[in-house]
Amino acid sequence: MKVLFLDESGDHSLDVIDPQYPVFVLGGVIVDLEYAKTELEQRLSQFKLDLFGRADLVLHTADISRNRNGFERLSDPAFRERFYEQLNALMSSLDYTVVACAIRKEEHLARYGLEALDPYVLSLNILVERFCFEVGDVRHGGLIVAEQRNRTLDHQLELAWLQLRVSGTHYLQGAQIEKRVRDLLIRPKDQNTAGLQLADLVVSPIGRFVLGKPSQTGVPQQPPPIGR
Repeated sequence: MKVLFLDESGDHSLDVIDPQYPVFVLGGVIVDLEYAKTELEQRLSQFKLDLFGRADLVLHTADISRNRNGFERLSDPAFRERFYEQLNALMSSLDYTVVACAIRKEEHLARYGLEALDPYVLSLNILVERFCFEVGDVRHGGLIVAEQRNRTLDHQLELAWLQLRVSGTHYLQGAQIEKRVRDLLIRPKDQNTAGLQLADLVVSPIGRFVLGKPSQTGVPQQPPPIGR
C-alpha cells in the first residue's frame, strides 16, 4: 500500500492575502506503507538521536527556523550548519515521491474572481488525483494521512474529502477514488509520525522556491526530486 502524507504551507484564505507570503502550497510525500513504518521511522529517529540525543522531537519547519521547541541549539551557527548538512543528506537518500500544488493567490483571485475555488480544495483535488494515478487501479491501494490542525479546518478537510469521493475530479470519477484510496486519516503532530515530518520539510521550501525566496530549512533551494 502507498501512503500520501499531506502538509501545507501558507494560508488558504482568499479574503486576506499576506504580501510577504501570497502563496498557498498543499503537498506531501508518497511512500510505501511498510517503508514508512520501518526504515523511514528508524532513520528519522536516528537522525534526531545523533544530533539532539533524543528521538521525541518533531521536525517542524517553523520550530527549526525559530530555534524553539527543542531546537534551541540551532542558534549556534556551527551546529546549525551541521544540522542542515545532515538533514540534506538524509532527505536526499530517502525513498519518496514529492507531489505538490502551489497557488499564487492574487493571480488565482484575479483570474477567477468570485468563482475562484478555495486554494485548499483545489489543491486537494489535484493531489488526490495524482495520488490515484500513482496507486493505479488497485482496490484500497492507497491511504492519505494529513496533520491535525483545528476542529474547523479538519472538518473542512473531511467535507472536501467526502465531496471528492462523491463527485470525483476532472479526470477521475468518485467511485474510482473511493476504490483506490482506502481512507483519509487526520493525525496530531505530537504522534511524531515520520511521514508527516518529511512532508513538512518538503512543502515549505516549495513555497519559498515559488516566491524566489531562500530556503529556511536547509533543504536545497531547488524543486524537490520527483520520483526520488
